[in-house]
Amino acid sequence: MSLFDELHRCRGWIEDALEYSGGTHIFEDVARDVLAGRMQLWPAPRGCAVTEIVVYPRKKVLHVFLAGGEMDQLIEMIDSAASWGRAQGCSGMTMAGRHGWARVLGKQGWRPVMTVMERGI
Repeated sequence: MSLFDELHRCRGWIEDALEYSGGTHIFEDVARDVLAGRMQLWPAPRGCAVTEIVVYPRKKVLHVFLAGGEMDQLIEMIDSAASWGRAQGCSGMTMAGRHGWARVLGKQGWRPVMTVMERGI
């Protein structure tokens, strides 16, 4: 299956996850960035994730931009994404998401680093 086809197969999960993004993206924005290589799609039978490599002055990380689908499927995907990120020179992974993720991912070795808050201006 092509990347384009996988994006559209995963569209429901992506759009569900985008409901929590604060309005930063719509599906077409994510699809454009994945097809351009700026983001990576991690499709699976029962879910998907979208990542992006973020380069800071002193650190390079694989950031999980969004994930949707069945939780056990998403947890199974972490090790392969981490291996790929390490091969790209990343020294860690980050994720911004709902508070419920902290409870689930804490069991997988993740720890809170900061809280993201928003206010309109």
